[in-house]
Amino acid sequence: MDWVKIVYSFILLVCGILIFVSLSSRKGDERKKFISTKAQSYAFVVVIGMLILEVVESIYRTFQGKNTVIK
Repeated sequence: MDWVKIVYSFILLVCGILIFVSLSSRKGDERKKFISTKAQSYAFVVVIGMLILEVVESIYRTFQGKNTVIK
């Protein structure tokens, strides 16, 4: 298994949680905060989804015996 991708996804998860906590602690324009949080959450979901697909592909290639990645 590729531990770099797992560690990277964990770091992204921690960063996403920190962004969410820091945005929710601010006071002010709720509409601006809502739009910003929604955009960041969509981007975060896309990045995590791509990392999950990469990990699944890596696991599949490991079981198939094809460790080389062609891009």
